[in-house]
Amino acid sequence: MQPSPQAPPSVPMRDDETGDPLQAPRNLPLSERAEGPSVARLWRPRRPRPGRGWLPHLGAAASGGLLYPAFAPIGWWWLAPLSVAGYTLAVRAAYQGRVTRQQRRPWAAAAWAGFWFGLAFCYVIFRWVDVIGVDALVALGLVEALYFAPLGAAVASVSRLRFAAFWQALLWVSEEFFRDRWPLGGFSWGRLAFSQTQTPLTKIVALGGAPLLSFATALVGTVLAALALRLYRARQTRIDRPTTSGWASAIGWRASLAWVGAALLLPIVGNLVPIQTTAGKPVELAAIQGDVPRTGLDAYGQAYAVLDNHARVTEQYAQEIAEGKAKQPVAVFWPEDSDDVDPYANPEAYAIVSGAVQAIGVPTLVGAVVDLGSTQAKELGIVWDPNTGPGATYAKRHLVPFGEYIPWRAELTKYFSEMSLVPRDFVPGNTPGVLTVGGVKIAMVICFEVAYDDMVRSSVLGGGGVLVIQTNNATYGWTDQPGEQMAISQLRAVETGRPVMVAATSGISGYIDASGHIVQETGQFVPAVVAAEVTPRTGQTLAIRLGADPEWVMMALGLLGWLWAAYAGRRRRRLEAAFAVAPESVTRPAGDSAVTASSGSAAAAVDTSSEGVNSLPAPGTSASSVISVNASNARKAHT
Repeated sequence: MQPSPQAPPSVPMRDDETGDPLQAPRNLPLSERAEGPSVARLWRPRRPRPGRGWLPHLGAAASGGLLYPAFAPIGWWWLAPLSVAGYTLAVRAAYQGRVTRQQRRPWAAAAWAGFWFGLAFCYVIFRWVDVIGVDALVALGLVEALYFAPLGAAVASVSRLRFAAFWQALLWVSEEFFRDRWPLGGFSWGRLAFSQTQTPLTKIVALGGAPLLSFATALVGTVLAALALRLYRARQTRIDRPTTSGWASAIGWRASLAWVGAALLLPIVGNLVPIQTTAGKPVELAAIQGDVPRTGLDAYGQAYAVLDNHARVTEQYAQEIAEGKAKQPVAVFWPEDSDDVDPYANPEAYAIVSGAVQAIGVPTLVGAVVDLGSTQAKELGIVWDPNTGPGATYAKRHLVPFGEYIPWRAELTKYFSEMSLVPRDFVPGNTPGVLTVGGVKIAMVICFEVAYDDMVRSSVLGGGGVLVIQTNNATYGWTDQPGEQMAISQLRAVETGRPVMVAATSGISGYIDASGHIVQETGQFVPAVVAAEVTPRTGQTLAIRLGADPEWVMMALGLLGWLWAAYAGRRRRRLEAAFAVAPESVTRPAGDSAVTASSGSAAAAVDTSSEGVNSLPAPGTSASSVISVNASNARKAHT
C-alpha cells in the first residue's frame, strides 16, 4: 500500500484537524497551533475571558436605546435595522457565551438579553405615559418588555438554522402579533413598521400591511447581523489559517451577495409599488382645532371651555368664508372630545353645537361624549346637519384600558388612587366607522384605534374615500405621543391608498395625501383650521384585500422555525451523547496484535471519534455534519 501523502511541513496538522478552515479548532494551545505570524497569534486570546458574560446584555440594552430615535418625532429611520442587527448579535452572543462556558439553559441568557433590550426601548419610547403617573409607566414598560424575552430566546435558537436571517425576521412579526393583541386588547405602539413612515421601505405596507413592513425592516437588520458574523468568522479563519484561506472563501462571498441582494430587493420592490386606488372628484374639506385651556389631565375637567373653543374657531372660519378669504368646504370635522358635554341630554351644549354648524352651513362631524347613566358613557362621532341636527353616529370600538375604562376597577382602586381620574367606563361600539358627511363617504377611526390594523381595515372596507381620524392628545401635549400618532397616520395613508384628515383638539392636526406626505400640519395648543382640496379615492390596496392573512402566515412560520430549531438542538445533543459514550464500550482482546482489515477500520473510527470529542464545535457552528459523521462512525465501531 502506498503511504498517504503528508501535510506540508510549513503547515503541520493534528490528527483531529479536518483540513477545512471553517471547521478548524478554535481553542488549540499556542504550542499546538499551526505556524504563522506571531503578532496575529497573540492579537486575540483564543479562550473567552472570565467575567465578561454581562457584555451581551449591555449590548442588548444599548440596542434597545438605539431603536428609540428611529421613531417620530426624531425620525432617524435607518437606526431601526441597525438596532435589530445589534439585538440579533447580542442575544446570540449571550447564548453562545453559556455554551462556551458549558453552562445549562443557554436560551435563558438569550431571553435575559432580550428583556434588557425591551426595558431600554419601552421605557424610553413610552415615557409619555408618565403624565398619568410614574407607576403607569413602570407597569406598561415592564409588561411590554416581557415580550422581547421569548423573542431573544427564539432569535438565538434559530441562528443555528440555514437562512437564519429569514427566520429571525419572521420572529419579529410573531412578537408584534402577540403584543398587539394581549393583554386587554394589546398595545400596538412601537412596532418596527411605525418607524418607516417615509423611507425606501414604506410602500411595502400597501402590499401586506404593517406586518410585512415590520418583516422587511427586521430582515434588513438580521442580514446585517449575518454579514457581521461572516466577517468575524473570516477574521478568525485568517488568524488560524493565514496561508490556506483567502478572504473571499472565508467569508463565503456567494451566500453573502445573495443575502445583500435580498435585502436590497425589498426597497426596490417597495418603490415600484403604485398607488392602487382610483382618484375621484376633488372636494374641499376642513378640520377644526379649537385648542384646550390647559395641558395635562385638567383638560378633561373643562368640557364647556373646550366646546366653546371649537365653536368659536368654526364661527371665525365661517366669517372668513363669507368675506371671501377661504373656500366653502363641503364637510367639516371636529376632533374627539370637542364636546364632552352630552348634547342629547344638555340643551346648552346642543345649542352651542347647532349654532356653530349653522354658521358654517355644512354637515359637521362632531366628537362627543354621550352619557349612558352615571357610570358609563360612549365616545361618538356624530354627523351634525345644519338643518336637521344630529344624525348618523360611529362609536369608538377599541378603548384605552386604564384611560377610558378600568379593568378590575373594584380591586385596583384600593391600591391606586389614579383610578379615580377615570370616574366612568366607556362602552365600546361594534360597527365599523363608515359615515357620509356632506356627500363625502368617509372611513373613520378615533384616536387610539389608528394604531390597530383591524380597526382601520374594517372602516376602509366600507368604501370610504377619505380616512378621517378624530383624536384628543391634550393629555400628552409636548410629549412624543402626538408626533408618533401623526407618523402612524402617514403610514395608514400609504397602506389604504387614501388621503387622511386628522382633527385634534390641541394638535397635531393635518392633511396627508394618499402617498403619505404631510401637506398641511398645525402646531400644538394653538387654534387652527386645516382646509384643503382633498381627492377621495376608491378601490382597495392589496394590503386591505389580504387583511390579516399575511401576518398570520408570517407569525406561524416564525413559530415553526423556532420549534424546528429546538427539535434540531435536542437531536444534536442526543448525537453528542451517543458520540461520547459509544467509544467507551468498545473493547479489544488483550495481546491481540493481529487485527483484520474490518477491525482495523473500526479501531480507526473509534480513535478518530475519541479525538474529535475535544474539538467538537459549540452549538450554532457549521460543524453539525462533522458530529453526524463521527457519531455514525462511533455507532459502527460499537456494533
